Amino acid sequence: MVISQGQKKEQTRVKGIRSEILTELSDNESSSDDYDGDKIEVIPATDKEIYPIPAQCTFRELGLDQWVIDTLVAMSIKQPTEIQRACIRGILKGEDVIGGAKTGSGKTAAFALPILQKLSEDPFGVFAVILTPTRELAFQIAEQFEVLGKGVGVKVTVVIGGVDMVTQAISLGRRPHIIVATPGRLADHIISSTDAMHLGRVKYLVLDEADRLLTDTFAKDLEIIVDAIPKQRQTLLFTATVTSSILALRDKPSITTKKLPFIHICDNGISTVTQLTQQYIFVPSHVKEAYLVHLLTTSVSKLEKRSGNRLEDDDSSSEDDGATVGKDKSIIIFVGHCRVAETLRVMLYELGFRVAALHSKMAQQERLNSLGKFRAEAVRILIATDVGSRGLDIPSVELVVNMHVPRDPDEYIHRVGRTARAGRGGRAVTIMTERDIKLIHNIEARVGCQLTELKLSETRVLEDMGKVLAARRAAALHLLDTDFGARDRVRREKYATTTEPSKRRAKDHPSRPSKINSSKRSK
Repeated sequence: MVISQGQKKEQTRVKGIRSEILTELSDNESSSDDYDGDKIEVIPATDKEIYPIPAQCTFRELGLDQWVIDTLVAMSIKQPTEIQRACIRGILKGEDVIGGAKTGSGKTAAFALPILQKLSEDPFGVFAVILTPTRELAFQIAEQFEVLGKGVGVKVTVVIGGVDMVTQAISLGRRPHIIVATPGRLADHIISSTDAMHLGRVKYLVLDEADRLLTDTFAKDLEIIVDAIPKQRQTLLFTATVTSSILALRDKPSITTKKLPFIHICDNGISTVTQLTQQYIFVPSHVKEAYLVHLLTTSVSKLEKRSGNRLEDDDSSSEDDGATVGKDKSIIIFVGHCRVAETLRVMLYELGFRVAALHSKMAQQERLNSLGKFRAEAVRILIATDVGSRGLDIPSVELVVNMHVPRDPDEYIHRVGRTARAGRGGRAVTIMTERDIKLIHNIEARVGCQLTELKLSETRVLEDMGKVLAARRAAALHLLDTDFGARDRVRREKYATTTEPSKRRAKDHPSRPSKINSSKRSK
């Protein structure tokens, strides 16, 4: 593929943006009078300061105040997890922190608790900005801040796409303590605001799921956000997947403290928890839906299916390994595309399952409604694209099904991380075809274990084949009748002759970053 000169320049520019963001961990260009260019004396934290990480300790020993501990006790949280033991003390001491830990290990509380404690000492203005790659994760983090910070009356605002900007601007104008946002929408507000949204007192910048945020997709929006908040701040990065971009930060000192950031990676040699049973079903590609339906039939009891179902919940035979696992309470099915998610939703509903979908072509309120029903157990099955694989904490999920094998092994880790959380057991079943063998081998190499085969009764699968095909045809007709994806087609046509949003930002506001910087220097 031939890359034009313009494309090369753009790639170079994006790399420069990412590099600038990575090296701005608590940089202070205005107050560092003793800073002398490249002559930075790196003062690493001593072993006494950050090691050893205690194998067991209390929240009090980590330096948390009594009101924080009382809040945790009321939530039946009595002991800190490893990532919390490693990071809370450092955050309270004012260090930049990079934390890597498996999903379900308490990463959100690891940064929320010390931020809330510091907020209680000076509760004025926007205190922290938390960035996430997905809307659903933003709402979840906001909920945790509200619960943990109830004792100090914390005010939290969620800033994401799919919600009216005017309503969000009014909420931001009230100067909430915590802003939880996706980068694109927050950058839009910064550009359209005349006073950078009162971000001059921000003390913390948190990147949750940092491996996703530190990619080209978010680089331009992150540049706008980083330029709008003070250089004197703490920067906290948390992720379940430690990438080379994140590891590069271990050698990036802070200009203000001249210390390297504290980094702690929890047992990253094993990427999935030991309580997770990982299996695969090897099937021909044209009957994947039939095997999925049979797997669900053996996993969801008859009482968990809505009335009037069209599949018999027959007694399982000894030849069907799926029946020996027991009846799963809640199930998430991951698929590769929005249309597949919606097709499966309608198909499974036709077959009698209580099911909801979660994908990017749904309106924001529809997505929240689906999550709410799933959490409340009004539906037992959630069909999601990878929008649901990051950070969502639904404690009762007992089975994750990969309808499509992810090409990235790390994405597999995030998917299956929705189950077996916080010490509980769970299982993940991947439906694979002859085309997926190499992908499965890559996943096994990444997670450090082999997936075991789950054998289902082919006879029973074939018995229900006719009903499954009929339901799939009904689903296809439903998508055709409802003109699925019409909104996206209209949007593409609307913007077909305009520049992309990131270019419009740069074109319409070429001097915005310099104005923000100059205003801060003038202060």
